[in-house]
Amino acid sequence: MALRPAHVIIKALDAAAVGRFWAEALGWHAYRGAAGVTTYVGPAGGLVWPDPVVIGLDVVPVPEPRTPVKNRTHLDLATTSADQQADLVARLLALGATPADVGQGDVPWTVLADPEGNEFCVLEPRERHRDTGPVAAVVVDCTDPRAMARFWGAATGWTVHEVTDGFAVLRSAEGTGPYLEFPRAPGAKIVPDRLHLDLLPFPGGDPAAEVARLRALGAADLDVGQGDVAWTCLTDPDGHELCVLAQD
Repeated sequence: MALRPAHVIIKALDAAAVGRFWAEALGWHAYRGAAGVTTYVGPAGGLVWPDPVVIGLDVVPVPEPRTPVKNRTHLDLATTSADQQADLVARLLALGATPADVGQGDVPWTVLADPEGNEFCVLEPRERHRDTGPVAAVVVDCTDPRAMARFWGAATGWTVHEVTDGFAVLRSAEGTGPYLEFPRAPGAKIVPDRLHLDLLPFPGGDPAAEVARLRALGAADLDVGQGDVAWTCLTDPDGHELCVLAQD
């Protein structure tokens, strides 16, 4: 049994505007999402969900603004050359991104924030990310990378490429799409996640059985006021939100 990452949820005051930003940033398209409420961002050419290769973005409207606390989940964007990195940063700033300081110091990547303040990184060219598409990685700060690798590897069936006390890296067993990375970061999660992953059973899978399996792996139930919905809200062993969706 395993679950596939269906998309990254981004909570936003103005989901349509944030969705347009990310569509232009990634060279993708903004589609009308669930019940016409969310804005789904995925590759151009027609809505395919779940996409068989990439992890799309589903921008969900919420009434609460983002807090000043740094997000513990963010996106890393891939580039193939120093010139492309510089051009992409300039284009993103023109689209409404702003420079962000998260204490990164002198690093070869550029840290920016989207129009609602969600941090993301434009990476320097890296061989590992040459075939990921525009999103190189979904990065989740955590207190125990080894524990996160065990949980998320078992949850998704993704291959663990690297694991140390300070960093863990997973990727789809097919070797396609973005990586899932878990760097060790100081402090525990203290505010609700602005970004999180939604997981979906494969065809023929049983969502209830998958939820029970995640609980056995260390997930905990989460009540965010969702009420009677078709998905189940949980937290991983580090306290990060995730949802298990009903079968597509």
